[in-house]
Amino acid sequence: MQRYQSYVLGQWIDGEGVEANLYNAITGELIGETSSAGFDYKAILEYGRRTGGPKLRKMTFQERGRMLKALALHLMTLKKRYYEVSAWTGATKVDSWIDIEGGIGNLFANASLRRQFPDLPYYIDGTAAPLSKEGTFIGHHIMVPKQGIAVHINAFNFPIWGMLEKIAVNLMAGVPTVVKPSEFTCYLTEVMVRDIIASKILPEGSLQLVCGLGRGIIDHVDSEDVVTFTGSASTGKVLKSLPQFVEKSVPFNLEADSLNATVLGEKAVPGTVEFDLFIKETVKEITVKCGQKCTAVRRIVVPENLLEEVQKGISARLATTKIGNPSEEGVRMGALATRTQVDRVRESVELLAKSQEIVFGDLDEFEVVGADKNKGAFFSPILFRNDDPFNKVDVHSVEAFGPVSTIMPYKNMDEAIELARMGKGSLVSSIVTPDNKEATEYVMGAASMHGRILVLNEDCAKESTGHGSPMPLLSHGGPGRAGGGEEMGGMRGVLHYLQRTAIQGHPTTITALTQQFQVGAVMPEANPHLFRQHFEELVIGDTVYTHKHTVTETDIVNFANVSGDNFYAHMDETSLDGTIFEKRVAHGYFLLSKAAGLFVDPAKGPVLLNYGVEEARFTKPVYCGATIGVRFTVKEKIDQEKRDEEDIAKGIVKFLVDIFDETGETVGLATILTMVRKIDQSR
Repeated sequence: MQRYQSYVLGQWIDGEGVEANLYNAITGELIGETSSAGFDYKAILEYGRRTGGPKLRKMTFQERGRMLKALALHLMTLKKRYYEVSAWTGATKVDSWIDIEGGIGNLFANASLRRQFPDLPYYIDGTAAPLSKEGTFIGHHIMVPKQGIAVHINAFNFPIWGMLEKIAVNLMAGVPTVVKPSEFTCYLTEVMVRDIIASKILPEGSLQLVCGLGRGIIDHVDSEDVVTFTGSASTGKVLKSLPQFVEKSVPFNLEADSLNATVLGEKAVPGTVEFDLFIKETVKEITVKCGQKCTAVRRIVVPENLLEEVQKGISARLATTKIGNPSEEGVRMGALATRTQVDRVRESVELLAKSQEIVFGDLDEFEVVGADKNKGAFFSPILFRNDDPFNKVDVHSVEAFGPVSTIMPYKNMDEAIELARMGKGSLVSSIVTPDNKEATEYVMGAASMHGRILVLNEDCAKESTGHGSPMPLLSHGGPGRAGGGEEMGGMRGVLHYLQRTAIQGHPTTITALTQQFQVGAVMPEANPHLFRQHFEELVIGDTVYTHKHTVTETDIVNFANVSGDNFYAHMDETSLDGTIFEKRVAHGYFLLSKAAGLFVDPAKGPVLLNYGVEEARFTKPVYCGATIGVRFTVKEKIDQEKRDEEDIAKGIVKFLVDIFDETGETVGLATILTMVRKIDQSR
């Protein structure tokens, strides 16, 4: 008998006895057993905090991002093995692709976030706040990794994606984790975690795995820990209200299954591309993963005059959906994850059937290809029809977590919005319409009760990821019944694992703390010129003070000729009445261009190229006769890895360009982005 183990305290171990028997969802065969009984969870959590935490916190965001990228590349080379095991969960190849490669894609996406973070172990949040008249006392915010551990309690439906989409975020933040997958499908998670641990890409202690029931895993959480739970709303609410969360203010992120709705717009009539998209997308969301998705469509909201057409269209496509063993050709829908799920979904369907009519599917009479439906966890797609959804309201509170959905009518967009909102908070909704005005009305009315809204039409259909696909760079979660939590979300997700702290002091001190130049800090004169220094040699705050240039009318005319910018304020002094200008004013972009001429050291050196300008603004008019100079300061440095052996080792340097006039007052500011060669070409 295969024994599926846990990886905790630096080793693979078994729990006591048998907490769960594990079955093949297609054949019903017993494939193994697992247990976590007897685990010392206090020691497990402390091991992560003390062993994995310090190693991760010492790494910069760039290093953590490269670590995630390396892990993603490694797992992609092993994906065939995961597909083989994923089939045991009842998944088709498409279902497995979502779970496996969708999960690995989360690693890639979060790895790419490193470019939005500083080359530091912590994050600098926002901009400085002036706190004094003379500018010698300022405030800022930093966000540092919590010195706790992330505890992830995941659902059975996505054994890989559920793990990777969460650990990608906390590892990027520099926080270790312990993952507790569902005992029903933990065998797939265990296979991947064995490969992760064996790769040694992650520091020891940064990832632990608990297979089994995990009873007691959250008994010892503390104030710097973060707990996430994906599963039923009822279980999540019980956990969230436990005393350890209340007393220690432990962050608890709840992502619960929800009664998601898709809406057919009134303008998406039969014969339009959008009508056909609606039918196709709805059927996909009913059948993919056998309907076992927290984002699956449970309520289908359509104009009442199109109810019959939509019902026929959905039923016709469902009728062509082959159910059975995913290894058989033509099978489009596999099985539920376990026989236990079959019983639970059946109970919910029977409850819903008391208030609405089944118009497609049968609980008992359906065909299964290449398997015995009495042994496997198979379930027929069920389509309900509810002609009175404002009074027959079970559909808005009972969720059958399988290939089950209900079609219902609306009279106008206000009703469609109200029906969507009657789900009491959803992860996702969608509206399919060719009319942007209709889409806007729906989104503005429904958004406050939804975590995400897809607007689907012909223009985006080709590349749309669909109603049911949360994306790594967007928040995933929803209000109310959906749990009120948020996962992923790009930088937003990473910041969830960081502690924001306000810092106060002199600009020079805050510069040292943030490794970003703050106005008012000391500005030592660079020697040699900054363009003569390599990436490693540049020091934040070092400054080039340039020669001066007196602006002439010829400068303005010549720049207008070259640029084609003949705006009246530059070229027609007779048109300035009623404006803020006293006389012809120099082009702002002339000032920026001239500044480059002043601060650039033209000879070949470590600076490879300037590739962008950020935050450019012009703060004071510059007239003929004014004399300008530039304070050119190292503002921030960001390390950059080599793409390959042939690539030049380099880093990104941001320089502050402060253009000032003869009074010393700033007339223009900009940040330029440069690539600067390193001395050490090996890294």
